[in-house]
Amino acid sequence: MERARNAAADGAWAEAYEGYLAARGETGGLGPAELAEFAGVAYAAGHLDVTIETWERLHEQLAGLGEDDGAAGAAVRVAMHLLFDTALMAPVRGWLRRAERFLDPAAQTPAHAWFAAVRTYERFLSGDLDAARDWAERAIGAGSHTDPAAAALGRVAQARLVILDGDVERGLELLDDAGTAAMSGDLDALSTGVVYCELVCALQGLAQYDLAEQWTEAMERWARTNAIGSLHGRCRVHRAEILRLRGQCAGAEQQVLLACDELRPYLRRELGWPLTELGRIRLRRGDPSGAEEALLAAHRLGWDPEPGLSLVRLAAGDIDTADASIREALARPLPVPSKELPPTTGLRRAPLLDAQVRIALARGDVKTARDAARELAEVAVRFESSALAAAAVRARGEVLLAEGDATSASELFADAVRAWSELGAPYETAECRLRLADAHGVLGNLRAEALERATARAELERIARAPAADEQPRGTPEPNAFVREGDYWKVVLDDRRVTVRDSKGMHHLARLLAAPGREFHVLDLAAADSEDPEAATRLSRAGDLGPLLDDRAKEMYRRRLAEIEEDIEEARADNDIARREQTKLEREFLMGELARAVGLGGRDRRAGAASERARAAVTQAVRKAIGRLREAAPELADHLDRTIRTGTYCAYVPDPRVPSPWPL
Repeated sequence: MERARNAAADGAWAEAYEGYLAARGETGGLGPAELAEFAGVAYAAGHLDVTIETWERLHEQLAGLGEDDGAAGAAVRVAMHLLFDTALMAPVRGWLRRAERFLDPAAQTPAHAWFAAVRTYERFLSGDLDAARDWAERAIGAGSHTDPAAAALGRVAQARLVILDGDVERGLELLDDAGTAAMSGDLDALSTGVVYCELVCALQGLAQYDLAEQWTEAMERWARTNAIGSLHGRCRVHRAEILRLRGQCAGAEQQVLLACDELRPYLRRELGWPLTELGRIRLRRGDPSGAEEALLAAHRLGWDPEPGLSLVRLAAGDIDTADASIREALARPLPVPSKELPPTTGLRRAPLLDAQVRIALARGDVKTARDAARELAEVAVRFESSALAAAAVRARGEVLLAEGDATSASELFADAVRAWSELGAPYETAECRLRLADAHGVLGNLRAEALERATARAELERIARAPAADEQPRGTPEPNAFVREGDYWKVVLDDRRVTVRDSKGMHHLARLLAAPGREFHVLDLAAADSEDPEAATRLSRAGDLGPLLDDRAKEMYRRRLAEIEEDIEEARADNDIARREQTKLEREFLMGELARAVGLGGRDRRAGAASERARAAVTQAVRKAIGRLREAAPELADHLDRTIRTGTYCAYVPDPRVPSPWPL
């Protein structure tokens, strides 16, 4: 237990996880305090199901001991992880009901504060905004006296609700307050990361891109040394969103692919979030088939891929399908809860409306385009968003051009070009330049048309073809080195010298850097550092490493399904049609997950249990090594952070046109 705790203190989460498992086996079980520690370690090591199961077990222990407040707190933790990592609302509601039975209404404890914070988000994601406001106030009130992390989450939710009410200025002030709490260092790592992530999601949904970029940079600085669990991956998705806006789509795609690898052990349906972002990026890079692949993968997970999928259909020339799908998305949005997207309000409809203008005009349906452009303008005014206003100006120009008023349209397109340029969005600027060129062509201004069209096409070509920043061709490199010298490694890159103590992570990095572009299975990396590499290699070649879902995982799925069935019955009794439909979607999702893991006749599909353990261990070791390098050479660490891909297969992926600078 002492070794496990020391490993956790050093951030060696895979080692700490194995230590807690060993301690549990030696003692026949862990006490309440150790179970709480183990739950946190399991989450940091990438074992979400174990985390949830451990909090469930702790709830049962404390309930049996008559410790009502502790039992309530453990039940709330189950609900919290189900909420933030699975977004399955029916099980969340079930565990909140269980927690409520143990809470003393007359008391005020951290369990009360966290109960209010999780209930806030459950109501928020279920579309009950009035109840969410009430619970946010309770979370802030109780948390201010008992737990600042719960209060901070309540403040973020309150800020998002204020923004949805149309008081954007006040909402932004509240978001700043919540961000200040995250930067204070007073919150635990998980709560800090969630606050940062929620804050950036709120700003992205509001299209406040400058503020979103500032807070993304703050989250990145924090995440480099403090993030645990899914927070690394979430931070990467936010960075990809900003890079896409700035026209750096190659780097954006790199980041979102890394994010998918890092988020896969944690997210279920919400893995559709980075996949949808990947679709948007690929569409901008001129890769409609790749975009469609990513968006359909998101759809298979139960995520809403619109308006991306409709725009892919439009790009392919399938205008009728695009029109039908965008109409369906606006008329009947999928009731899929998402912390990353705003609820079904004007903010959620804005990108759909923007897409409908383009698709309707491609069909010659000017009336539908006019109505969509008008609603988009109303949303922009309500939420005081410069980016939405720029989109609305362009949409209005599109309609006027289709109606034959090229003069007014050209003025609006010119305004849109200036607005997007000021926002630092080169792709949107180039699109508006193309439309301005079209207007000039109608007016007979052929020289102006040629200039705008050439400028736009050059920019779009740059965005589609330019490599990521760290992939730019370099000149003749200075003598570089990545070599072990006794108990230390000497690293030299571009005249910068760093000395780092030996570790498994440095060994993994050395193997990856020696073979740019080559993929290494994590079991091969682990075997190279094993005391018995032959045995490790035999394990890596074993064809049957266990079921895709073990008995424990399948039992957890069955419990979730039972909780969903209970929620459906309650919704039916309350005649809550929206809740019933939402819960039925959750049931379909879980049934699909089970079907994927179980073959014909109920036989388990097999997977690599050893691979999963090695994946977690190698990923943590590599991150820790890069973190040590960062202390002395931040630019080198940034390069490795962008180009080292971890997961079941690991690789160093710089620009393949440039020889490796590492003479290993």
